[in-house]
Amino acid sequence: MSLARLTADVWVGAYLTRLRLMDIPAFVVAKGDLTAGAILIKMNTLDGKATAYQRSFDIMTGDRNWVILAEGDERDVDASLSKQRGFDPDLWVIEVEDRQGRHLLDEPGLSE
Repeated sequence: MSLARLTADVWVGAYLTRLRLMDIPAFVVAKGDLTAGAILIKMNTLDGKATAYQRSFDIMTGDRNWVILAEGDERDVDASLSKQRGFDPDLWVIEVEDRQGRHLLDEPGLSE
């Protein structure tokens, strides 16, 4: 029996709410497909550096994890995100801004 998955817009709304409750600014940079759009998270540490995360699926275990798509200079990370959007216009991009690098992706409910 497969578990029901949240739609992309519901997940994004819940994620933004959790960040807001921790006083971590975040913005929807690119709005993708409401139901099944993939989601990329850009962690901007406001020092010229950034890391982009994407959801990965392990077919052997069925686990879903967040993995690094790109990291380094913010300009390079932005270029990588733009390239991904060129491949997939249904893609969501969420930018999180926190000097401490808090993105909450390892928190229960967001990490799976």
